[in-house]
Amino acid sequence: MAKSDRINYTLPSGFDIELLPGEKRLEQHWLDTIRQVYERYGFTPIETPAVERIELLQAKGNQGDNIIYAITPVLPPQMQVEGDKGKDSRALKFDQTVPLAAYVARNRNELVFPFARYQMDMVFRGERAKTGRYRQFRQCDIDVVGRGSLNLLYDAQMPAIIAEIFSALQIGDFLIRINNRKVLTGFFEALGVEADQIKGCIKIIDMLEKIGVAKVKDQLLGIGVLEESCDRMITFTQIQGSVDEVLAQLQQTATELNQPETFVVGIKELDEVIQNVRLLQVPETQFCIDLSIARGLDYYTGTVYETTLLGYESLGSICSGGRYEELVGMFAQETMPGVGLSIGLTRLMRKLLDADIIQPLAASPAQVMIVNMQQELMPVYFEISQRLRQAGIKVLTGFEKKGIGKQLDRADKLGIPLCIIIGSNEHEAQICRVKVMETGEQLDIPLSDLVPQIRQLLER
Repeated sequence: MAKSDRINYTLPSGFDIELLPGEKRLEQHWLDTIRQVYERYGFTPIETPAVERIELLQAKGNQGDNIIYAITPVLPPQMQVEGDKGKDSRALKFDQTVPLAAYVARNRNELVFPFARYQMDMVFRGERAKTGRYRQFRQCDIDVVGRGSLNLLYDAQMPAIIAEIFSALQIGDFLIRINNRKVLTGFFEALGVEADQIKGCIKIIDMLEKIGVAKVKDQLLGIGVLEESCDRMITFTQIQGSVDEVLAQLQQTATELNQPETFVVGIKELDEVIQNVRLLQVPETQFCIDLSIARGLDYYTGTVYETTLLGYESLGSICSGGRYEELVGMFAQETMPGVGLSIGLTRLMRKLLDADIIQPLAASPAQVMIVNMQQELMPVYFEISQRLRQAGIKVLTGFEKKGIGKQLDRADKLGIPLCIIIGSNEHEAQICRVKVMETGEQLDIPLSDLVPQIRQLLER
């Protein structure tokens, strides 16, 4: 390539997920917080490859509307990849759930069931890129997979975990909306909707909040649903009230419809989940029953969840998931139901940063900066730096000899709260001058008492 040729080093559309240092530190704090909650509930970490076989990702249409990125090696014409010739096509994973199903199928004889795992990997979707929506982003998932059966108590535990995470992240008030796909399926069956239309109806109903009643009705009519049934579907999904009021209305509807089996089972499961969410001490203000929640992916079969940030509903769901009965069994050839949830961390964090709901952390994790006043005192600066680090205090040591103003300006830009200043006079007197960056206050502290004094200042 000629020297005059310029390489385009801008990020590809949809992959602009680079974070500035303070944003990356915030992401790491979120990951640590989420991980701690997951582990408090007994979930164990795993990782699956970024690349899977295309046939696995497309199994029975489980990709929903997600566009898969295929993997194609870019090689000189004369080169061949050993062992790749004629092999199955490969692609980047678009979510964590389908790869989890394959992971469980491959390792089921070594795993302990129910198997509870968490995973915080990048996923890839070839959708139209726009603000806050990426083609590469990090998901923080948990799932519990059973062998033969899976207790509904695991479904009830998911809202408790969601509530604990978002309370800890302190992003504002939120609402966990809970439904059961069997309730929708059973109601549609009772209306006489054809079996092959029901999945289509559920996908359309799931768009109610995004596209509105009129467009939902048009789409339902478009797949052949009778107008009267369309109206009843939309009215049904808009039932509102407290969880007890909605459950009572569902029971009344079941009676009016002569107790259709799938509908009754869905109500029973939903009631059981709600009662156990209460037992897990999730505040009543943080969850509700929302009959419009359907989750578009085909593999969901029972309980489903979506979480919204109150006052910022336009941000969409900040956490979602549900129960699936057949996904793992499709690979393992046995009954292995599961339930899980997912937080699209990259998308969520960017939306909240752009909306000024959250702010980045300081650019540096350092709590103290040692100012380089004299190069010959570097042994002293090293000794103090190590003493503070051994006491668990994070320290940035200044190596470059610059003016004190420039060094303090660097500390300020990095968000370092304290600076330690030691020149020849301070060294001779065995003291150090500590500057509190936020207030400008300066304190002279004996070197012998440095660690406890720094700790007090940081706590203050």
